[in-house]
Amino acid sequence: MCGKHVLWVPGTDHAGIATQSVVEKRLYRDEKKTRHDLGREEFLKKVWEWKHEKGGQITQQLRRLGASVDWSREVFTMDPKLCKAVTEAFCRMYANKKIYRAKRLVNWCPHLNTALSNIEVEPLELTGKTLLKLPGSPKKYPFGIFQEFAYKVEGTDDELVVATTRLETMLGDTAVAIHPDDPRYKKFHGKFVSHPFNGRRIPIVLDSELVDMEKGTGCVKVTPAHDPHDKECGERHKLEFITMLNDDGTVNAAWDKKNGTGAPYAGMFRYDVRLELEKKLTELGLYRGTKSKEMVIGRCSRSGDIIEPMLKSQWWVNIDEMADKSMAAVRNGDLKLIPKSPNEQVWFKWLGNKQPWCISRQLWWGHRIPAYLIKTKPGAGATKVDEDSEEYTMDMENWVVARSPEAALAEAAKRRGVPASSLDMCQDPDVLDTWFSSGLFPFSVMGWPDNTPDLQAFFPTHLLETGLDILFFWVARMVMMSLELMGTLPFKTVYLHAMVRDARGRKMSKSLGNVIDPLEIIDGATLKDLHAKLRKGNLNPDEVKTCEKEQKDDFPNGIEQCGTDALRYTLAQYTRQGKSVSLNTAIVVSNRMFCNKLWNGARFLLTKCLPAGFQPKDVLKMLAATPEIFEPRDKWILHRLNLVATETNRGMREYDFSVATDGVQKLIVEDLCNTYLELVKPIVYSTDAKMATQRDVACNVLYFSLEQSLRLLHPTMPFVTEELWQRLPVMAGGRPAETIMLCAFPQNRKELDFSATAAAFATVNGVIGGIRGLRTEYKLGYKVRPETYVISDDAQTVACCKAQEADICTLGGLDRINIVPTTAKLDQCVESVVSSTCKVAVCLKGAFNAAEVKAELKKFDKKLKNVNKNLQKALATANNMKSPAAVRAKKQAQAKDLQNELDMIEKSIEQFKSFL
Repeated sequence: MCGKHVLWVPGTDHAGIATQSVVEKRLYRDEKKTRHDLGREEFLKKVWEWKHEKGGQITQQLRRLGASVDWSREVFTMDPKLCKAVTEAFCRMYANKKIYRAKRLVNWCPHLNTALSNIEVEPLELTGKTLLKLPGSPKKYPFGIFQEFAYKVEGTDDELVVATTRLETMLGDTAVAIHPDDPRYKKFHGKFVSHPFNGRRIPIVLDSELVDMEKGTGCVKVTPAHDPHDKECGERHKLEFITMLNDDGTVNAAWDKKNGTGAPYAGMFRYDVRLELEKKLTELGLYRGTKSKEMVIGRCSRSGDIIEPMLKSQWWVNIDEMADKSMAAVRNGDLKLIPKSPNEQVWFKWLGNKQPWCISRQLWWGHRIPAYLIKTKPGAGATKVDEDSEEYTMDMENWVVARSPEAALAEAAKRRGVPASSLDMCQDPDVLDTWFSSGLFPFSVMGWPDNTPDLQAFFPTHLLETGLDILFFWVARMVMMSLELMGTLPFKTVYLHAMVRDARGRKMSKSLGNVIDPLEIIDGATLKDLHAKLRKGNLNPDEVKTCEKEQKDDFPNGIEQCGTDALRYTLAQYTRQGKSVSLNTAIVVSNRMFCNKLWNGARFLLTKCLPAGFQPKDVLKMLAATPEIFEPRDKWILHRLNLVATETNRGMREYDFSVATDGVQKLIVEDLCNTYLELVKPIVYSTDAKMATQRDVACNVLYFSLEQSLRLLHPTMPFVTEELWQRLPVMAGGRPAETIMLCAFPQNRKELDFSATAAAFATVNGVIGGIRGLRTEYKLGYKVRPETYVISDDAQTVACCKAQEADICTLGGLDRINIVPTTAKLDQCVESVVSSTCKVAVCLKGAFNAAEVKAELKKFDKKLKNVNKNLQKALATANNMKSPAAVRAKKQAQAKDLQNELDMIEKSIEQFKSFL
């Protein structure tokens, strides 16, 4: 509408963990099978079936919401074009030494058997001891506790008491740390403690970074393979790293090398081991008690399992250089984050931390990592090393990163100097983090790595709009990968919308069962429909019951049908609310009423106000040729239209969409329908030939104001505006475009700037409002035509009211008005202050009986006391020389207005007394 070429590319990612988790749950529920029962190939067929069944829901929602995307360019991250881009990106970044393989701590979900990104870990706040039920076990286990036990110092009767929130990890302890300056433990420097279950010698290390001697016992157990802080301590002191958990969350035998496969607790669920260790330590006299403790633990957002830090050989991205460039881009203004605060702080915090990015996931659904482990074919000769050992798989000389298996085999044969026929290439079974492929989106969708016409025309892009919760996880990854692979920023501006939450302020989540489908608001949904949808999900029966109760509380009568326009308009209004908004469907319903008012008002204007066969003229040309035929009311509505167009464009430019919605609504409802339309009804209905020119102007101004208002409203309410616009009469030269979305968006026009006329009309509007207020307050129906007065000594006010007397009478329901000076004596009238220079009065002669007069006098007496009280407060501040000058000036002006109001009330009391 602003005459620019626009491309909005629609796309969806494959949501690796979320999708695989849903399909696995469904498979087990329907067939009592796991993915391992099917095998990788058959399981992936199931995932594709689910994708074809459910994957169109998001794009269907976008279609129903009226998103102006180019559907011919729709992409999915598992499309061949994007798969090619993913492989190319991995190979290039590996060649540039940005990707490497290493054994590091990761967020591990034992139930899903995969590493997770931070965004997939939900913080669970515990206020103290809490029993939690976990997937894979029917029992509940205690969390939110501190458990203390003692390690015996080797060769003595002394002991060191340590505390832990994860007692089971003591099986992997390889040190006890104390502060080097702690006088309590000086004698233990260089000593050892003994592990109570296998006698392992555990050194006592001095570590001022890990230990705070003011907290707890001042002794800290160190499990380097299962805690990030302990890992750093282990690296500082060259401690042994013992992984005591299997991938599925059971305890392994590696913690007890002395007993080997016969080690106690091997194969037991880790939280059952926690309970057993408490009993065993108590039997040994080493358990020192349990304390309730507030804490936050990480929980998998998909499975609900508790996250375990685990040492894993994974693929990582070194983001150091890319992060520095990304921070510099924001710092120097090349990349703008809107709103700036607090998003810039988040940007610098995350990127400044420069943690390596783990990009491998132990899943089957996703982009298989293009890395191949070299193995010798059976019968091709004896190998000198165990090719299944961790030592072999950790040596990067045994890995080949390549764009295809054939290229990998050729490179391996060349590297080893042996025939290709003697080698096997085993592709890494892991897949890439979904954010890796999504991070390529701005250029992969344009055909990269091929230099396509789309890539040349549309990259770099201009704007990214997304949720603030994935500023780092997606936005930063796109920026870093674009800078690395394309040498430029992927976009200039990032607009971060607020998070839409439920009525309780919670993030909408399938695992909470509180997601509101936009189609449920557009089409409406009964409570029965909402319950039925819950039962089809992946919630367990207890969770379904809880969610059904919440739905009944929130939507006792279901969700009313609101339509797309009302939902879009509401979300645009919500942008003023900051970081998150709680979706209140009642507000959507109220905006549906606005849609109805727009529809009814436009239909009334078109069918009742415009004459048969009306062919609109160009108002701008009429203004240029004969400005004198335009009345003040005509210029006023055109000026209001121009102001709203100016503000709407400013709101659009500054991403302040609430400004771009509220102004148009006020223009249409209050200015066009409630004021201007009512003012010109007598004119457009008149058959008086003398009023032909006024009638022609009014009809064309009505048409122009409606048509331009529809254009202003179109971006937020596309459907109703298009429908109404197509019904508008057509100018002699035909429509300006085949659709409203190709019409020019209204801009500021100097020829529509009637500031002086608008200021005068504001005075008249105030007079009308005062008269209407008095009529309403004293219940004077519009069949009554009371004597009405405008009281003013201000020449400009008097001139305005005389010039627009007809308009005052039209909206005030009067036959005439009387303009009198402030010295005029008015009998049996009530007054209302319009401004410091103007009041209005309405004669109430004969309107009340004695009882009604007494009742009104009581109301006036109460009002008099309140106004007098406020006046005294204002005068006290105005006369207080200690108050700032600006405050005193403000209170002086306020006191003047209150004094005028007080005088008016006293005068009204005297008038009412005369009725008795």
